[in-house]
Amino acid sequence: MKNTILGLDKKEVSKLAEELNILLANFQIYYQNLRGLHWNIKGKSFFELHVKFEELYTDAHEKIDMIAERILTLEGKPMHTFEDYIKHAEVPVGKNVSQDKEAVQLVLDSLAILLEIERKIMISSAEADDEGTNSLISDFISEQEKTSWMLKAWLS
Repeated sequence: MKNTILGLDKKEVSKLAEELNILLANFQIYYQNLRGLHWNIKGKSFFELHVKFEELYTDAHEKIDMIAERILTLEGKPMHTFEDYIKHAEVPVGKNVSQDKEAVQLVLDSLAILLEIERKIMISSAEADDEGTNSLISDFISEQEKTSWMLKAWLS
């Protein structure tokens, strides 16, 4: 059979699952960075950023699950080891970041990488006629663009 149970071409779907796994790896690093920022933030912006980073890591956690479930829906297998995440992620690991501007810049830089990966996935999902992946990633992009705008405004 050339098509999946969803009626999508198996080769195209396999490529999408690989791309989604790259996104998953990057989201896992982003998520862990946000946890670290939430725990370690210091300074006059502590109260507002502590809450914001919790909001962002809660959202990232939900998205991680959505990405993994989409990979499974496409008959792929989601990565699930830190070894794989580190090997495939482009998002920088934010070690020992505790100052407000550095922390917000790390989030902005990470979102820029996630958006780049997601836009590539949008092209692949459109080519595969995969509206499910397209819709999921489109929603991610809209939210992350707004978050990026707000964080950039905070840095100004």
